[in-house]
Amino acid sequence: MKDTDARMPRGYYTAEGCNLADFAELTAQAVDPADIPHAADAPSNVPVYDAAALAGHLASPGPRYDLMAEWARVLGQGAGVFVIRGACPDLDAIDAATRVYEDIIAREKATNGGGADHFAAAGSNDRIWNSLQKLALEAPGVFLRYFAAPAIDAACEAWLGPNYQMTAQVNLVHPGGKAQQAHRDYHLGFQTAEVSATYPAHVHDLSPLMTLQGGIAHCDMDVESGPTKLLPFSQLYRPGYAAWRREDFRAHFEAHCVQLPLAKGDAIFFSPALFHAAGENRSADVHRMVNLLQVSSPFGRAMESVDRLAMCRTLYAPLREAWAAGELTEAGLEAVLSSAAEGYSFPTNLDRDPPKDGLAPRTQKALMREAVRAGLDPAEVLAELDAQAERRLP
Repeated sequence: MKDTDARMPRGYYTAEGCNLADFAELTAQAVDPADIPHAADAPSNVPVYDAAALAGHLASPGPRYDLMAEWARVLGQGAGVFVIRGACPDLDAIDAATRVYEDIIAREKATNGGGADHFAAAGSNDRIWNSLQKLALEAPGVFLRYFAAPAIDAACEAWLGPNYQMTAQVNLVHPGGKAQQAHRDYHLGFQTAEVSATYPAHVHDLSPLMTLQGGIAHCDMDVESGPTKLLPFSQLYRPGYAAWRREDFRAHFEAHCVQLPLAKGDAIFFSPALFHAAGENRSADVHRMVNLLQVSSPFGRAMESVDRLAMCRTLYAPLREAWAAGELTEAGLEAVLSSAAEGYSFPTNLDRDPPKDGLAPRTQKALMREAVRAGLDPAEVLAELDAQAERRLP
């Protein structure tokens, strides 16, 4: 695979080293029908499957594994995206969930103005963070019917294995809602370019293996209403997390991306490394609601439960004293904080802990680092640590 130009000799990717010609060559591929024997069609190089036609496969272990293996190949080595028609067959449950979500949006807008979108300018859209938990707590019967969808379960298991961790966020784009910019997604896609560049090349390969992006259509949506713009095969470009902010890559995306109409109950799944962007809603009357599924590997967890808040509360005063006395170098401070503090922004409660100066909230480690360098009073820092921990609670 042509990615060596983007890799520095020590094994890191840079935006400057990314090669648009290599990217264009990868994304010029076409889907081979022999690779997707269970698909009903592949319009615009996006394999489309029919959940009703595959009900027998989903109900039988052997055929189910065959189907899941095919979906994994599509996500990993193929187009990087597929659609399941009728993935959520209970349309009444979808309508009931829509009403719950509309009520939540109205309440949250009245309280705090509503949730902000990622990768798009503020405009004619509404967001619900943690729509999964909110639906379960407000309408448990609706939740049961909504998620009793074997095709959704199989798609998630195909990429992440059993015991995956489901989360979801509703995005409602009204007529006139603007398009997102082309991007990649969580994990590395939610980091700034500078932070992403600090992760070695093999972690860029790992990131898309840890999550799966999905979406359940809550209404019929034609292309004019702005369903997700996709660039099939773009997940194959290994330095893509370094490349997606470059204007020439984004221009190539806009020139070659595709969109598929979706019907209520359809689901779309794609690799988080696929270049994609929500489209502009140019319709007159379609309020495009999608429940975005952000599904994570069960393996993204440490072996032991560690109370890092207690550690930081105990360590701050001696760290401050050692730093002030010149007993700690910059590298030494960083090493201590890496061992003690939470250095990653997620998981968190995005209603109370929104992104700060980018796509991710400030970390416990960053709070500690800034406080030690500034020599802040311990009582002030302990209160700020407690407040941060409180914001992160479900």
